Parts: sequence; C-alpha cells; structure tokens
Amino acid sequence: MPPTAESATRTSRSAAMPRRKVSADPAQPVVGDEQLLAFYRQMVLIRRFEERAARAYTEAKVGGYCHLNLGEEATVAGLMAALDDQDYVFTNYREHGYAIARGVGPERVMAELYGRADGVSRGWGGSMHMFDISSRFMGGYGIVGGQIPLATGAALAIDYRGGSEVVVCLMGDGATNIGAFHESLNIAALWNLPILYVVINNGLGMGTSVEQSSAEPELHLRASSYRMPSARVDGNDPTAVYTAAQTGLASARAGRPYLLETISGRLKGHSVVDPAKYRSKEEAEALQAADPIAAYAVRLLDRGLLTDELIDRIDAEANAAVTAAAAFADASPHPEVSTLFDYTYATPVPNDSRRLPGHALFPAAPRPAGRQIGA
Repeated sequence: MPPTAESATRTSRSAAMPRRKVSADPAQPVVGDEQLLAFYRQMVLIRRFEERAARAYTEAKVGGYCHLNLGEEATVAGLMAALDDQDYVFTNYREHGYAIARGVGPERVMAELYGRADGVSRGWGGSMHMFDISSRFMGGYGIVGGQIPLATGAALAIDYRGGSEVVVCLMGDGATNIGAFHESLNIAALWNLPILYVVINNGLGMGTSVEQSSAEPELHLRASSYRMPSARVDGNDPTAVYTAAQTGLASARAGRPYLLETISGRLKGHSVVDPAKYRSKEEAEALQAADPIAAYAVRLLDRGLLTDELIDRIDAEANAAVTAAAAFADASPHPEVSTLFDYTYATPVPNDSRRLPGHALFPAAPRPAGRQIGA
C-alpha cells in the first residue's frame, strides 16, 4: 500500500528526532561513608519537617490538602542524591520531602504550606503545587498521574535540543493504572527519551491495595510491555534506592528510558485527615516496626558511623531547622490579592480574565441621561 499523508508525516517526524546511543547498564557505584551519613541526616530532617507540617495542619495554619512523606524518607534521600543539578524532577502531590532534598529550603516549603508570600510558589500553590525553577523542581500535581505526560514532554524537549539532562517522574502506585501512564511509557520507549519513571509503591492507592487494583502487582514489570528496562528495590534502604537510581539515570541519559519501583510503606493515612482504618492493627504495628529511619540508624551504628550522641545531635539540628522554618512561615506575609493571576500564564494571552470573585462579569452599563425616577 502506498504511504498516506499521515504515515509520511510520522516517518518525517521520526527521522527528525535526535537519537541517543543506547548503552548497557553501568557498573554499580560505590557509596562512601560520608554519603551514608548524609542519607541519615536528610531522612531525619524530612521526618521532623513532616511531623511539624502535620501539627500545623491541626492548628489550621495549613489549608487545603496535605500529603506527607512519613515512611518514605529513605526513598526520598536516596533518589534525590542520585540526580545531577541539571536534571528535572516532576512529582505528584506527596512532595514536601522531595522539594527539600532537591535543595529548596525548608523555610520556603513551610511558608508555602502556610500559604505565605515567601513560599516557594509565592503562597499560591500550597502543599500540592510547589515549583522552583532554580532547582529544576517542576512541581507537584494534584491530579493523579497528571505529571506523567508533562514529564514525558519535557524529556522530548531535551531530546529534541540534544541536551544531556534527564527527567525524573515520580508517581504513586495508583497512577500506574491510568491511560496516560501507558501512553507515556510507550512514546518514551519509541523515541528513546531521557526519562526515569519512579513508582513509589506504598501498597495502597488511597485505601485500596495494589493486589486488589493491579492484575500485575509487581508494577515495574509493566515496563516490559514497552521493552523498557526496569527494577524493583527496597524503598526503606536509601543506599539501595541510590544505587538503583544511578543505574536508571545512566540508562535514561544514554537514551534508554527506565522504570524504577521502590517499595516504601507510608506510616500514616493517605493524607493528614485519613485515619487509615482500612489497616489492621497488626499491619499498622508491622509498618511502625519497619520504620526506615530507625532501621537505618541501627545499620550505621553497627558500622561505627553513628553514635548515640551523634543521633541526638542530628535530631536536635533537624528540630532546630524545622522550628526556624515554622517561625519563618509564621512571619511571612500573606500574598497580595493583586498577585493572584501573576503566574496563570507564562506570557500574556488575549482576553485573559483577571476578574476576582464578586466582580461583575461585564462592566455596568451607564445610566441614560434624562428624567430620573421620582423626580
């Protein structure tokens, strides 16, 4: 059959796409003692920050939704440490720890939770919508899986320019059941895009278990449908996550997209208002017993990298940083109402409405001249 106009366009588009050389998986990196200790410090800081955020929510200082990284700290620390400064990060709404580990100051993250002008998104984003171009943190997204096509598009832009950056796209296990997940992985594999997809599998899509919602509960195996390399790793071990992420990033940087699944159970409910009654008492106790920070501290104690005194000092430093972040957020002003639409569009667009609630849709018509009622 002769080629159609559509197929000819596709062929031309594919030919125009820069192609990256696909290489074999690299050797495993060596993780030094200094990095191991840095993981622990990062994990403790994120834990104390999230605990303070939960407290602030009960004090009505945080509005809207609030999803915490409690129990996910090892995955956060290991994954973010593996990135280069030039790489881009797209997250879902469970993002506070990732922003901090990516280099956004805890005070700016807390101020954003408080909806204050000194927050990372000027107070207009809140818990689920943080964005910081200086650290290439491209935002949290409130729609489940909403970040996946956007992250894939960013990888396409990098590839089209011939850049060396990699996009890291984070998602929960529930996002792997939406169509955009499969569409994005398919096109990334077809076009050899520089992207690392990371599924944070905490075992529950809100309150539904992975086994009840996914015919293939080993979610990384879904990559095989697109001939994409993948791996599953213990998300409670920052060293394992760091090592696996290095492999995935090297693959993506060489033009072979990668899917990494980390097993990381959350210690609390889906959000701060979720009592997690769908868990049995035994399951909740098992999660607490597997607390990644406590387990990692034991490992570092056994290696002689931690002492009881150092544990106390690191905890005190984290508490001081979080207390300072909360004070900074409390002192930060609320954003001016006039700035509400400042970041709606990157550039001006025709007919952009700046109407605030209570404003008339159309300007009031002038009264006709002449005799007034009652005159």
